[in-house]
Amino acid sequence: MAILRRWFPNTLDIIRQHKRAYLTINVAYYGVVAIAMVFVSFYPEIQEALISTVALSFAEEPMAGVARAYLEGQVFRAISLTFLFNFFMGTLLVLFLPSMVIPFAGLFMGGVRALLWGLLLAPTTPELQITMIPHSGTLLLEGQGYILALLAVWVLGRAFTSPRSINAPSWRAAYLKGLSKASRLIGLAALVLLVAAIYEALTLIYLVPQLLA
Repeated sequence: MAILRRWFPNTLDIIRQHKRAYLTINVAYYGVVAIAMVFVSFYPEIQEALISTVALSFAEEPMAGVARAYLEGQVFRAISLTFLFNFFMGTLLVLFLPSMVIPFAGLFMGGVRALLWGLLLAPTTPELQITMIPHSGTLLLEGQGYILALLAVWVLGRAFTSPRSINAPSWRAAYLKGLSKASRLIGLAALVLLVAAIYEALTLIYLVPQLLA
């Protein structure tokens, strides 16, 4: 906790100020994942179709480069590519940047991502059941990174739509203040996503193959 305060001053205070929103996003995100997992267990053909689509995406760049890093056991490359993809594309491009123009837009995209996670990762086969033993940690860690990004979307959106909620004298001042607070949350999300990328690379390269052998 002390390290987080040193690296991310006032960021934990922002989370406390928006504790209800943070808890709500947590429950909603992981709840959608769980509901989607239960649903697809009754309709496994949906999961099969989605996995086939994802497999095709990994046959083309840039995802092919990520797949090669994992298949060839290139740990540092796998960590780097996973983090870059999850943070710059999965967080900034998909969740946060649209919300700088359209308030709360990232919340919808976050819900779609949670839905797809549940449909794709539901342990409907013996192989997926084994894989999800360690990979559930990735789901929790990476999910927490995205949840922090979604909280940033919420904080910015509140400032965008209700300047009085943060005691700002004008809309412009409210937006800039909200953007400053949201940026701090995005920085913390980046740290969590880096930890998630390290965990994911190590488990998928070293642990999962042994479990499946």
